[in-house]
Amino acid sequence: MLQFKPGYFIFIICVSIICLCSCNEKKEERQIERSFYYWKSVLNLTGFEKKLLDSLRVKTIYLKFFDVDWNEPAKGPVPVARLTVNEASVASLRAAGTNNFKFNVIPVIFITNECISKIDTSQIAALGDHISDLTFKLISANAFNDISEIQFDCDWTGSTREKYFALIRQFKKRFTQTPLSATIRLHQIKFISKTGTPPVDRGLLMCYNMGNLKDPATKNSILETEELKKYTGNLSRYPLPLDIALPLFDWKVLYRNNLYTGLIQHLPGTAFNHTFSKKTGNRYVIIKDTLLEGYDLRKGDMIRDEQSHITEILAAAKAISGQLKNTQTRVSLYHLDSLILSKYTTHELESIYNSLH
Repeated sequence: MLQFKPGYFIFIICVSIICLCSCNEKKEERQIERSFYYWKSVLNLTGFEKKLLDSLRVKTIYLKFFDVDWNEPAKGPVPVARLTVNEASVASLRAAGTNNFKFNVIPVIFITNECISKIDTSQIAALGDHISDLTFKLISANAFNDISEIQFDCDWTGSTREKYFALIRQFKKRFTQTPLSATIRLHQIKFISKTGTPPVDRGLLMCYNMGNLKDPATKNSILETEELKKYTGNLSRYPLPLDIALPLFDWKVLYRNNLYTGLIQHLPGTAFNHTFSKKTGNRYVIIKDTLLEGYDLRKGDMIRDEQSHITEILAAAKAISGQLKNTQTRVSLYHLDSLILSKYTTHELESIYNSLH
């Protein structure tokens, strides 16, 4: 007859308890903070937009302050598209009857990669100081008190990383107590050894504009989940905590003689009809010269209609959620615009936020 020591039974009981607890343990639900990007040069929220922000319980608005672009005649960087603000527009961000903002406002500075590429290293310090001065003036002039974060937005590359990172470090000398974040493109995740990690506190992963816009064979350059997956294999190992941005916008891409010609904005698919165009899938081929709402279209032109479909947004969010390591993240929708938002129900927008839990 087998003999068991008393300790053996204690061991079996402990293992059983651990297994039972493991089976009953639920995965911790990720905490989501809801946010929107506001990407217009004039701050003027419509009644529809304000109502939607309230109903969605949005906590944060990323507010583009200005762009920094390269001015060829001046041979230097210049701020453009500076945010225009008036008292009425600022009041729309405040809680009723108070001077307190009901949204966490995060200033965003967009810098073109061309600007970073062309600027001389000796100009970096002056540019960083200029950007910090202008940011401080916009914050002070509009009483954007208690700024908890400032964001840099630039599609930097391996060849521009050192100058871009130096610019951020120069900016931080003025805003020593304010956390900084930077937008992160998908290629900067996949090729991190080349592009590096910016010297900021957080990243915000832009889950859109992933396809080759200029290639006529691209299905949808805004959002395609299978394309997204090609870039996110090592997402969980990215060294910065990541927030997420998902697209709501749409556009049409124009090709002439099979070459990219430009983008067509705010032109609904209903504007096209069989008398001057032929539709196949999400492509229109112009069959005769046409002037359409100010756009001069030629016979043979091809227009690709690119949308941010709710099913594709949710699929992309699901793919990202499984690899995101943070237990708390901010989910932003791009961007806050009545025309864009009217294409989605409140329930659909709710489902996007909830898909990242």
